[in-house]
Amino acid sequence: MESLKQKICSEGTVLSEQVLKVDAFLNHQIDPQLMQQIGHEFAERFKNQGITKIVTIEASGIAPAVMAGLELGVPVIFARKYQSLTLTDNLYISKVFSFTKQTESTLAISSKHLNADDHVLLVDDFLANGHAAKALIDLVGQAGASIAGIGVVIEKSFQSGRAALDAEGYRIESLARIQSLAGGKVTFLE
Repeated sequence: MESLKQKICSEGTVLSEQVLKVDAFLNHQIDPQLMQQIGHEFAERFKNQGITKIVTIEASGIAPAVMAGLELGVPVIFARKYQSLTLTDNLYISKVFSFTKQTESTLAISSKHLNADDHVLLVDDFLANGHAAKALIDLVGQAGASIAGIGVVIEKSFQSGRAALDAEGYRIESLARIQSLAGGKVTFLE
């Protein structure tokens, strides 16, 4: 997706060889036109897959997931970072470690929103080591639902996430694949 790659190059900031900051358009301030394009692209790549729900993690995955849900005409569920006064009963729960934040979070989805009849598209802002995707896979598995695939806005291909998910047989569609952040420069794989 050329518009996304251009945005990464013009507004992204390489903080280290492992960390790319994209808060100017994706995970703090959101570029609505770009999110609309991203949602459309995910919908095109996963159309005719029988998707009934999209699942993401709060907060950074919500914008691209909602736009994909709008394009596909399906509801979007975001795994909440537990604990909430209103999210207490009949929960699917999993844990996820954030490399960027260096913290572990407990994620929860209410069982009333996800069940064995659902065929799910997972959407997230980044794929690095695959921890977030694996936590979402765990939550979907607890519901007995099936997974159509994983849509990723930005993949850090130099980290192990894709290989681990590929090994488990998941279809992964990444809109921008980064080969390297070495020398403070973004180099794309494709």
